[in-house]
Amino acid sequence: MSLWATAGVVALGCLIALEVVARRSAGIPGPLTEQAKETIFAPKPGPLYGGLALMMVVLTWRQRFIAAGVAIGIDVVFALVRWAIDAEVADGHCFGNGALWVMLGYAVIALTRRSGRERVLLLKGVGLGLLLVMGRQTGDTWLLITSKTRPTVLDQYLATADHALGNPSWLMGRIIQATDPIGTWLLGVVYAQLAVAAIVVMLYQLRKVRTEGRFPRHHLVRTFLLIGLLGPGIYMLFPVVGPVFAYGPGASGTGGVQWAVANLWPHTPPPLSAPHPMPYDEITPRNCMPSLHTAWATAIFIHTRTGPRILRYAGTFWLVATLGATLGFGYHYGTDLVAGVVFALTIEAALRSFDRGWDRSGIRFVTYGAIVFVTLLVSYRYLPVEMAEHPWVCGPLLMLAMASVVYGYVSVTGLRQPTAAPARRQEAQPEPV
Repeated sequence: MSLWATAGVVALGCLIALEVVARRSAGIPGPLTEQAKETIFAPKPGPLYGGLALMMVVLTWRQRFIAAGVAIGIDVVFALVRWAIDAEVADGHCFGNGALWVMLGYAVIALTRRSGRERVLLLKGVGLGLLLVMGRQTGDTWLLITSKTRPTVLDQYLATADHALGNPSWLMGRIIQATDPIGTWLLGVVYAQLAVAAIVVMLYQLRKVRTEGRFPRHHLVRTFLLIGLLGPGIYMLFPVVGPVFAYGPGASGTGGVQWAVANLWPHTPPPLSAPHPMPYDEITPRNCMPSLHTAWATAIFIHTRTGPRILRYAGTFWLVATLGATLGFGYHYGTDLVAGVVFALTIEAALRSFDRGWDRSGIRFVTYGAIVFVTLLVSYRYLPVEMAEHPWVCGPLLMLAMASVVYGYVSVTGLRQPTAAPARRQEAQPEPV
């Protein structure tokens, strides 16, 4: 069985397992059920057309125009039917069914009308698009599971440890309020459209797939999906809702201040005291530790380093703006961001080492990155008071730990893409997603 087929089987197994976990532990439908609904019902806002765009990298230009036209046509029909019967839509969003139907249709075409390398390439494209779409459903399911199965959160521990960094979320929150509405609007767009930025980079990296007849050895899709797959597991171990929910007004309908320690964010940093686990509602996701927005933005930054100048500038801007948004909107503590950078670099290095073959330097760095990440989590949980009482020591130590991982990553990889294997080897061992 090829590596692509193995990856497909593993992905399907993970989705089935998550479906079972969601129904048994949280009493909610899982990602397979939710995705099946979107073939007929109005889809949630998400990367359905982004998935279609990724799939189309394996098509000719004529086939791309046809696929896009068919998808839009199907969506127009669905929208007219919903309007005629006055059907409800998710957050006013009613487009995306067409993209899903076209991807599924090309899967059928690949199995029934194609053969040999053309079938394999088309199936890889369909799989890539569907993986991105299912990644959204998987993430949504995980967030619901965290809110249903983790009744207490550890925000007080991170808020205490954040004293060592100078309470950056409180500082950025005040800056955002001072620059409202321009700052709020700009960072809001960056934060909400992170997936769009990632898809742009993915399309650039995969632009030659059709002409070369193969995928590059390493690209952003794999890193993006693996971060989203592993991150929620840490959410379950370290449930945190974020400053705006634990120390501020929260969001409408989530319980807000009645669940918060106090209404302190962003004007009054929390007082230094012994932290305790605190109960929270069953609606708000526990999705702060580590900051996956930071991890994804870091991955985008890395993968734009080998692109043209405009892409490099865009990657840098998106990283800086994402860091500002995650803190300024009160969604994350500074400690989350430090962990998110380490998390992303460790995963990225592991994938690159897998591509080029594991060597001593790759093994050492991945091991080191994992140790630093675990050490950060343990320190946040068991030493937050000590960190807060000695900010001039612990703050620089946190930044030094992150900087050491950044330095190690650059030393090992040089921010270069792994060298592609010879064409003959590619035929014998299809490159992984």
